[in-house]
Amino acid sequence: MARKIYPDAAAALDGLLRNDMLIACGGFGLCGIPERLLDAVRDSGVTGLTFASNNAGIDNEGIGKLLRTRQVKKMISSYVGENKEFERQYLSGELEVEFCPQGTLAERMRAGGAGIPGFYTKTGVGTLVAEGKEVKEFDGQEYILERGIFADLSLVKAWKADTTGNVVFRKTARNFNVPAAQCGKVCVVEVEEIVEPGQLDPDAIHLPGVYVQRLVCGAPYDKKIEFRTVREAA
Repeated sequence: MARKIYPDAAAALDGLLRNDMLIACGGFGLCGIPERLLDAVRDSGVTGLTFASNNAGIDNEGIGKLLRTRQVKKMISSYVGENKEFERQYLSGELEVEFCPQGTLAERMRAGGAGIPGFYTKTGVGTLVAEGKEVKEFDGQEYILERGIFADLSLVKAWKADTTGNVVFRKTARNFNVPAAQCGKVCVVEVEEIVEPGQLDPDAIHLPGVYVQRLVCGAPYDKKIEFRTVREAA
């Protein structure tokens, strides 16, 4: 079995990056973002990228860093708030955006990972989301055809992995990381800790190692909070 562990993010992405590729990226807000890998993508200088990701981080965080350097051509996203540079590029016509309802985006990634080229959903019927898409009737109800996402590369952030690539996510960071990991031709995972086989509970594995080609330990992390909310003093 080929060794999956790489010394750093740049090494883990060596030979995988090229211009104009489609990248599926995990994360939700600032939670579960593969920040070390995204920094390595930025530093590589590749351009014309399309990202399938719930959001684009915030200004200068996550994919937001790649927006700043003009390396992103298109975003396939469900939530694009809290990012002024994203907003500026979209409104000025510099960035192409494909808006996709959140559940539909997750299912498009999951479908791609399962080898399913398309599926029908009621979400978006009668709205701008349905424009240009096939509409079909089932039991008297209209559904629109959504295409599965088959990415060139998956970038994922997890909590722990063993050396064979079995992965565990922690709480909210599980979010889009599982379907994003499954829909790429190659999946690269950055984790906080790598352990030996047998140290992870088999019943707690969220992503089996068969999906993971490369691993890198990115610790330590400075875990950021998008919106800090505290209770007022009594």
